[in-house]
Amino acid sequence: MSTHDPTNGGAQAAGIDQRDRGIGELVKDLASQTSTLVRQEIKLAQAEVTQKGKIAGKGAGMLAGAAVVALLGLGALTAFLIIVLDSFLPLWAAALIVTLLWLALAAVLGLAGKKAIQQATPPVPQTVETVKEDIQWAKTRT
Repeated sequence: MSTHDPTNGGAQAAGIDQRDRGIGELVKDLASQTSTLVRQEIKLAQAEVTQKGKIAGKGAGMLAGAAVVALLGLGALTAFLIIVLDSFLPLWAAALIVTLLWLALAAVLGLAGKKAIQQATPPVPQTVETVKEDIQWAKTRT
């Protein structure tokens, strides 16, 4: 009679050499081990996607922040800066300078957000590596 021993990689016959086990028993153990392996790989992929999703969310938040800064900054401080510069320059030049300053700030925030999003991909590099190792393991077992 055999008992299941997951720490030893499958079924272990009591007092019988592993090579003396039947093909049906070996196939059953292989199916069980493969099923466990697939479940573990799915859990690992889920954890990696969650982690990368947090990083992507942070980048998206930075992009939204860039839009808010561009709108609020242009709305609240633009008038003040234009008035200050208008005392030294023509009105059109003052307005142009202030507009370029706000757009430069928005561009910096936008690039920082884009960089954060790019760091979040590819989503599952560790899972790809472990799946490759599992395939090699399965080849040597069969």
